[in-house]
Amino acid sequence: MKYALVTGGSRGIGRAVSIKLASMGYTVIVNFVSNENEAQKTLELIREVGSDGELLKFDVADNAAACKAIETWQDAHPDDYIEVLVNNAGIRRDNLMIFMEPEDWFKVLNTSLTAFYNVTRPLLKSMLVKKYGRIINMASLSGLKGLPGQTNYSAAKGGLIAATKALAQEVARKKVTVNAIAPGFVKTEMVEGLDENELSAQIPMARFGNPEEIAAVVGFLASKDASYITGEVISVNGGLYT
Repeated sequence: MKYALVTGGSRGIGRAVSIKLASMGYTVIVNFVSNENEAQKTLELIREVGSDGELLKFDVADNAAACKAIETWQDAHPDDYIEVLVNNAGIRRDNLMIFMEPEDWFKVLNTSLTAFYNVTRPLLKSMLVKKYGRIINMASLSGLKGLPGQTNYSAAKGGLIAATKALAQEVARKKVTVNAIAPGFVKTEMVEGLDENELSAQIPMARFGNPEEIAAVVGFLASKDASYITGEVISVNGGLYT
């Protein structure tokens, strides 16, 4: 069986990505940290498209927890490896820098950037040995443009973009690709509290995106059709920023 791991796969973009990869024939490992009910719903949707999956609970921001969970999975699947990794988990703790507490700074960086290291590193060896892998990192418009009130989130996503470009060069000879997707405003819980009408007026397409539109790009990057694309950041933002 072909395995894919989606971090933060229980809701929003992560759920749409999980379903997309399942429709491509992957057995999808859905990572979550707290909301098991939503993760279970994602698993049910995966099965509805004719594939299967499993839940893997751990906090991506916790190195020890991530390594232990992945090692346990690998021990239980000695003849298999995870060939597609989607580093999707992320959180927002928006505030102006002058009012931003240390906890909000480090929580966002650890969940969006440090987690990339925590999850990718223990999976990388198998990809290199097998000489095939797809690593897809969920960045953001905020990491490209920088958005006021999101200094922490912009720093995390900007760092993720830089890490994507660096790692891509390290592993390209082993046929492992590393790319990032930078969504704009997408209808998920991550945009709760934002004024959709006001923001849509600034977007050339005059609307927010849907999770499935992001998942479609993940599906392409995960496919063999994208074998010559690496180190890239693909914006999916309705023309808001190019």
